[in-house]
Amino acid sequence: MLDKDAHDSPTGPKGKIITGHTKEFQSDTIGFLTRLAKEYGDVAKLRLGPFQNVYLISDPDLIKQILVTKQKSFLKSKDFDSLKPLIGEGLITSDKDFHMRQRRLIQPSFKKTHISNYAQDMIDITKEYISTWKNGEERIITEDTMSLALGIVSKTMFSTELKDGYNLIGEPIDEVMKVAVKRMRNLFQLPLWIPTKSNREYKKVLERLDTVIYSIIEGRREDAKSHEDMLGILMEARDEVDGLGMSDRQVRDEVMTIFLAGHDTTATLLSWTLYLLSQNPEVEAKLFHEIDTVIGNRTPTPDDFMKLTYTQNIIWESLRIYPPLYVISRKAAEDVSIGNYHFKKGEMFLLSSYVMHHNPEYFDQPESFIPERFENNYLKTIPPFAYFPFGGGPRVCIGNHFALMEAVLVLACIAQQYRIKLAPDHHEVKPLPLLTLRPKSGLRMIVEERNNG
Repeated sequence: MLDKDAHDSPTGPKGKIITGHTKEFQSDTIGFLTRLAKEYGDVAKLRLGPFQNVYLISDPDLIKQILVTKQKSFLKSKDFDSLKPLIGEGLITSDKDFHMRQRRLIQPSFKKTHISNYAQDMIDITKEYISTWKNGEERIITEDTMSLALGIVSKTMFSTELKDGYNLIGEPIDEVMKVAVKRMRNLFQLPLWIPTKSNREYKKVLERLDTVIYSIIEGRREDAKSHEDMLGILMEARDEVDGLGMSDRQVRDEVMTIFLAGHDTTATLLSWTLYLLSQNPEVEAKLFHEIDTVIGNRTPTPDDFMKLTYTQNIIWESLRIYPPLYVISRKAAEDVSIGNYHFKKGEMFLLSSYVMHHNPEYFDQPESFIPERFENNYLKTIPPFAYFPFGGGPRVCIGNHFALMEAVLVLACIAQQYRIKLAPDHHEVKPLPLLTLRPKSGLRMIVEERNNG
């Protein structure tokens, strides 16, 4: 994979002898990566710890090489090992042939026909959830979107109801996520077998989750009836190459992965969208006009999704400004050349959708919320990896269509009934880069009923 003509040497800021740039990276991830790209161009070099060279790649063609054309030369980076106690060898953490086999088995769950079936659940759950909202009340909207997304993934995956989903799985998953993110950000991680207080708590919550998931899987194995939810499709899936299905362990890992990816990212996307609408009344007015024209006072249906084109553009623009998956990391599996650069096996790469989505070369007024920019197939006029909210290549987010449909339909249900404003004494809203890019300290918002006829 080496190109003998590769000769350019990436540059970057000088770091501390032992820690490199770890402090800047951890204390202000988004700001640090944005500055790196501005100051050092397409490939910026940094160091995490004493020996780990890391390269921030900010050129669409070089990103495409890593994710698509030369993807076989790269592995998921080791920071994802912190998630393995939670999601095992699920799609997020697995690699190479095993990853491709699992993806083949899971793909049918996300076929358009199945996603259309899930769409009705998305509408029903949202309508039920927001029916308890009271005019003028203040709500923590980040918790609402998390509960909603959790309710939707619980129903579409297990056919369980909203409240059961949170008590059974949502609460322990949130606890586990907090610990996993802490572990990912530590330079020196103590192995889980060392009985520290946090390790014991982590293992305890994992055991609680496993008990729930395995009991659901076991119940399904004993149930002769066919189920059209995701769990049913996963358990009945057979590999077209060897004809084998998944073991209980594999099903458990993929269930955890879909649960983790399927509620956190969409909830975060919806939170940011509601915040951005509250700050841009002219966009909100156009959204209300489309909802009132397309849906009016009737209950939304899955068929409305395709008609809500401006609502879709609002979601695309929200994904541009605050992409939940704000950075992707890879590790070179061998010596490799990308463009005119040569990299050694073991070196790490960061590909930041946040940085790319705010690049004025591809997006005019990048800090402004302008859903209209996505009209007239705008994405076809810029390089493919100038905008990549769902990743790309063989590892592109398998649930991207599901997430888009969910975000559009949930937003339509909310906007049909409510206008949502930021609480008047709200703290400064800033992005917090955890596993996803969340609003720091949550969002407190006032819900006002719309009198739309």
